[in-house]
Amino acid sequence: MSNKDFKTGAVYNARGQQIRVKTKPIGAGQVALTFVMMLFVLVCLLPFVNVIAISLSSKPAILRGAVTFWPVEFSTKAYDAIFRDSTMFTSLWFTVKITVLYTFLAMVLTILMAFPLSMKRLKGRKIFMIYIVFTMYFSGGTIPIYLNVKELGMLNTSWSLVIPGLISTFNVIILKNFFDALPYELNEAAYIDGANDFQILVRIYLPLSLSSLATLALFYAVGKWNSFSDALYYITDRSLQPLQLKLYNLIKGGQSIEVAVQEGNANDLGSSISESIESATIIFATLPILLVYPFVQRYFVAGVTLGAVKG
Repeated sequence: MSNKDFKTGAVYNARGQQIRVKTKPIGAGQVALTFVMMLFVLVCLLPFVNVIAISLSSKPAILRGAVTFWPVEFSTKAYDAIFRDSTMFTSLWFTVKITVLYTFLAMVLTILMAFPLSMKRLKGRKIFMIYIVFTMYFSGGTIPIYLNVKELGMLNTSWSLVIPGLISTFNVIILKNFFDALPYELNEAAYIDGANDFQILVRIYLPLSLSSLATLALFYAVGKWNSFSDALYYITDRSLQPLQLKLYNLIKGGQSIEVAVQEGNANDLGSSISESIESATIIFATLPILLVYPFVQRYFVAGVTLGAVKG
């Protein structure tokens, strides 16, 4: 029997003698794989670094194209302009509330749909699955959805950003497959002991599915946080504009000014929306959801891969 000293990493046998552990040499394949992975990391990271550099550079340096991955003529005027704008924080707080409410309701509906479909005693569950999968390929379209939202009186309300698209068929299938991967004997044993379906769900299935639930919750939260098209359709009140719609309008306004400058209809000095402000707004809108990732990243592999064990 051997023991391992976790502080030093050394391994000792029963007599207290250190055992030499042979380490496998690093092969050319591992080196190549590491190089490719680092290359992919750089491809994903460098654009974000460029946006940060632009947000912290002066306007003349940006106009002459001198900014790459390091701020040139360091300036925080873009962030000063954002923090002086009270509507940015109003949109931020509104986006946080919408994201939390949407994620909570979406997870509740996803669980309540996936759990019955994983029960073998549910009659006709294959037919229900066909109906659910059908919605992944065919939908009513944007105009019918807009007319429904309008007829229900949800235009210019928070519910227009929550109820439409409240549940994802893809996420239902992932969670249903995860529930299928759990030992069905646990369900049968609890059912024999007198537990009802709600007790089985709350006391057995949900505690064993935390990794999958955390992954799906992050999918819902990121999707809602980055969404602006629904607000573009349903919201005209500026006080109800989420952060991503405000960013969209800001970039769209900056592009309009740039076209006007090129056509000679405006002067560059009159442009109040600079590329540095756009970049700073992107960082301002990205940072909150980015801070959530480290806390749930470890659930990604376990949550998604375990949910893909069964079909």
